[in-house]
Order: sequence, then C-alpha cells, then structure tokens
Amino acid sequence: MGMLHFEVTHSLSREEAKKRVEALLSYWSRKYGMKAEWTGESAQLSGKAMGISINAHLTVQDGKVGGDASDPGILLRAQAQKYLTRKFGHYLDPSRSLEELKGLG
Repeated sequence: MGMLHFEVTHSLSREEAKKRVEALLSYWSRKYGMKAEWTGESAQLSGKAMGISINAHLTVQDGKVGGDASDPGILLRAQAQKYLTRKFGHYLDPSRSLEELKGLG
C-alpha cells in the first residue's frame, strides 16, 4: 500500500511545535493506543485506529510539520488527509495554550 503525505505550516518555534506535536501524539496514544518513538525532531508512529493499521513518520521543522503515513485506501484517503490536517492545525494554533491542548485532546 502507498503512503499519504501531509504537511501543516506553523508560526511557532521548533521547540514549541515539537511540544505540541508530542501532546497530540500523547492524545492519540490514550485514545487509540498509538506508539511513538522520537529521534531528535522526528517521530515514528505505529498502531491501529478504527481497525486500520497505521505506520507514519513525521518531522518537526521550522515553519512546518510534515511526513508520510500509510494510505488507508481510496475510500478513506480524503477523510484521513482532512483529519490529519485539522488535528495538526488545531495543535499548532498559537492562539491555544499547550495546557489547554493537553486537557482537550
């Protein structure tokens, strides 16, 4: 199966963006049991959500967070792309505090 590319821009420092991505991955860990392994500014994700196996690699950079995730197939591709963009956009929104994000999910 192919890969689904995603990229979300942000205006935060790289350090702040990484903290927020860590909060999002923690949320996914609690909700779906996803596992994340960090190496520097990159994370490898694996697990299952709603019966679909997911493997992804993402990198936090100045001005953007992006990566590739396993493609769920033609029927769910657009929905998955929209979900990733929305969730990362929510967590990388500078008008939201990190504490607020850790509490909401």
